[in-house]
Amino acid sequence: MFLRVVLSGSECTGKSSLAARLAEHYKVEFVPEYLREYFEMKNGHLTVDDVIPIARGQLRLESGAAAKGYNPLICDTDIISSIVYAKHYFNECPGWLDNKLKELGPSFYLLCDIDIQWQADGQRDMPQQREYMQGLFVKELNNRNIPYHIINGSLPQRTVESIRLIDEALAASAK
Repeated sequence: MFLRVVLSGSECTGKSSLAARLAEHYKVEFVPEYLREYFEMKNGHLTVDDVIPIARGQLRLESGAAAKGYNPLICDTDIISSIVYAKHYFNECPGWLDNKLKELGPSFYLLCDIDIQWQADGQRDMPQQREYMQGLFVKELNNRNIPYHIINGSLPQRTVESIRLIDEALAASAK
């Protein structure tokens, strides 16, 4: 049994940077956010029909990392992000996402806070809506009764706190 650690939160909350640090600490590869690759492939033009292919691509990356036996399995994002963004951008969410999320079973969520500076990268598009979008993530996790830990502060602070929490979860799962 492995611990699936999901970094969640709105755009530009340091998920990728934290995932890289955690992967380095635990000597594993992290599962990157598939949406970035897909977004470029579609030249930034996404519709509701892209939601399931994006989620499937993310799950493929996770399966590949899980097959390597990584523990913990560090995921830069997951289906919760697909659900939040589908509801936000398209006002609908394919039921397939809910079913897949249930199939995955419990995960260990670290919700990256919005207390770091927003940075443009060509894909991020909502610097004025950070609080609103973060609230959507909190609401989605709470509505699904998914426990999570809020991670804030500088990248070094986030890394130390995340490692502490993950180590506790690994120790608890080993019992």
